[in-house]
Amino acid sequence: MPDDTTTLTANARDGSTGKTLTDSQFDESWALATILHRAICKTGSFREKLTDYAHAFARSEKFDQMRAETIIREQFKARYGQTMNQFREDLKDRETNLPEKAREEAFGHAHKIAPLICGGDTMPFYRAFDTVGVALAQKLDITETGAKELMKSTFFEAEGRDLYEASKALEKTYHDPVRKTATQARGTETSDSDATPKKARTRSRA
Repeated sequence: MPDDTTTLTANARDGSTGKTLTDSQFDESWALATILHRAICKTGSFREKLTDYAHAFARSEKFDQMRAETIIREQFKARYGQTMNQFREDLKDRETNLPEKAREEAFGHAHKIAPLICGGDTMPFYRAFDTVGVALAQKLDITETGAKELMKSTFFEAEGRDLYEASKALEKTYHDPVRKTATQARGTETSDSDATPKKARTRSRA
């Protein structure tokens, strides 16, 4: 049996918008709808990116930017079952009406950042913060920006420390030495490679 994505794509292809598009136009607009969905999940906004992508999409086609924007919007609705604005509003509404338990979840997730910075291969703060923020956003079904703000506020309320400053201190202690060692190792490998003598080519005589 076809999976949900295959069915959605097939239905959209047979829809009123899909039928008017070439294969490449359909594929590009379908991909752009996915990109905009990801952008809304991240920040809760889409207007500027939609304008930029619609302009780029229309530039190589025989329709204008407004038509390109309409196509992308309709592809988004076919892919996700609601308009971009409806999806954005749903995320924002959940952020506004989070239960108290969500703050406990946020504080718990904030404490997952330090092990990523300190353990294993280590991570810089920005990556660890983003990794945990995405996980919290998906769990609470809110924007990643909202999830990160929630982690910062609950961490400060509980510990009286700024999450960024506390995490950057760990980064300096644990991640920076690992990064510097790796950089030096790459530099040594490059130097060794440059210093290796190259064999002269010999031309065979007929």
